[in-house]
Amino acid sequence: MRREHETLFWRRTDVQGLERLLLSVSTDVVLIKSTVVCVEDGGYRLDHRWTLTPDWRALSLDVERWGAAVHTRLTIERTDGGWKVDGARRVDLDGAEEPDLSVTPVCNTFPIRRTPVNEGASLTLDTCFVDGATMTVARSRQRYERLGPDRLRYVDLGLSAGFAADLQVDGRGLIVRYQHMFERIEPSPGLI
Repeated sequence: MRREHETLFWRRTDVQGLERLLLSVSTDVVLIKSTVVCVEDGGYRLDHRWTLTPDWRALSLDVERWGAAVHTRLTIERTDGGWKVDGARRVDLDGAEEPDLSVTPVCNTFPIRRTPVNEGASLTLDTCFVDGATMTVARSRQRYERLGPDRLRYVDLGLSAGFAADLQVDGRGLIVRYQHMFERIEPSPGLI
């Protein structure tokens, strides 16, 4: 089994923050391990780990958050037709297609990869929205509108109804620029 590894970085553009993400892709699984450090909400570090199917559908998400002397953790797991949060079935999340973690743009890739490629096409879905500040999970709705081969418009139809942002993506559907929030950056060359 051949596995490809890549490290990606995103900078927050709305507040001071940085994410370092390790992406590992093989023919049978996609694994994501990431750390976000941000000064908003009193300053925190948030680690998130994803296990995805080869077609980029989330099977599980583990999130740990460290803030001012507080450590919290939550786990989301896909079940037949629904989701478990910290081991408990959440019927209010039945039918939600993917988790959406507020502090990272990587989870936008999952629906972006399923949005039809023809300009003007769109995809509307319900998500298990994870608020990284409060570590809560709630159902929310969003839409992705295709503006071009590497451009989409994100429209929140749920918990943050009225919020919209233009997204620029690479050929894999990974965010390059998320208007108002994130931009991918390249690390400086390391010392030899």
